Amino acid sequence: MTIQNPEQDKIKEILEEAKTIAVVGLSDNPERTSYQISKIMQENGYRIIPVNPKVNEVLGEKAYPALKDIDIPFDIINVFRRSEFLPEIAEEAVQTDASIFWAQQGVENEEAYQYLKQHDFTVIMDTCIKVAHAVTIGK
Repeated sequence: MTIQNPEQDKIKEILEEAKTIAVVGLSDNPERTSYQISKIMQENGYRIIPVNPKVNEVLGEKAYPALKDIDIPFDIINVFRRSEFLPEIAEEAVQTDASIFWAQQGVENEEAYQYLKQHDFTVIMDTCIKVAHAVTIGK
């Protein structure tokens, strides 16, 4: 079986309904893609929750060492880690209340995809959230 992302209308619905994005691997370095994309999403009205054990704060938000440590609700898990880390992150994701797992462009893993689908997650892989937002919502 291969990875199958939702249709554009479903992605648009996700982005319209979501308010908070937990960003796994968010760097505090403004030169990094994770920072740049998260900043743009923040500017478009989303609350960004940094998930990175090596930083205390990013984009004015408290950082958490892991998904399980976040003490506020979030809608989307957006992952900026290499593909080989996705199974471990997926295992952590199913222990949260989130139901949307989004792996950035160039990041995908069949094992993690299957595991998440078995746990009723909507899974999007190898897709930039900023680009999807621009295409579906137009900002």
